[in-house]
Amino acid sequence: MKTALFAAALATAATAGFAAPEKYLLDASHSQVVFDYNHLGFSTTYGMFSGFEGEIMFDAENPADSSVSVAMPVKSMFTGWEKRDEHFMSDDFFGASDEDLVTFTSTSIEVTGEDTAKITGDLTMNEITKSVVLDAKLNQSAEHPMAKKPWLGFDATTTLVRSEFDVGNFAPFVSDEVNVFISVEAMKAE
Repeated sequence: MKTALFAAALATAATAGFAAPEKYLLDASHSQVVFDYNHLGFSTTYGMFSGFEGEIMFDAENPADSSVSVAMPVKSMFTGWEKRDEHFMSDDFFGASDEDLVTFTSTSIEVTGEDTAKITGDLTMNEITKSVVLDAKLNQSAEHPMAKKPWLGFDATTTLVRSEFDVGNFAPFVSDEVNVFISVEAMKAE
């Protein structure tokens, strides 16, 4: 029943008889990945990625057959303090070049409720790939009021252990666990 309700909630953007997944492109201006970590027990420090690209292949009739893939340049990370950003790009952490990307490609989707799912996928960061699970929630599936086309919006969360991606310098004083909050919008492809 919950799987059917989740499919119905997402199906607003699809016609009733259309069985194949439909392609949605991320709206780079309204998609962000925000992260936070504990700094020496004194504060919580925040950062974000935005302006990235990706796509969702959405199957309205069977959401578990949907997929998502995203790629963002490591150097697009922004923490609000230039010297910290430079430090993160140094050999202490990413040693990042302009070509280095963080990527996520889903491998399975488990529908867990009327508007929720667990999205398992391969996260590649710092040339290391690990399986991660995103707790995802559908915010809305409807026609965009200005663009006049089908639109999807999702939020998701996960927690990463940065040392697993070989960026664990200064742990455990600077927390090894990083909380990740994702909010994306996607428009139906032409």
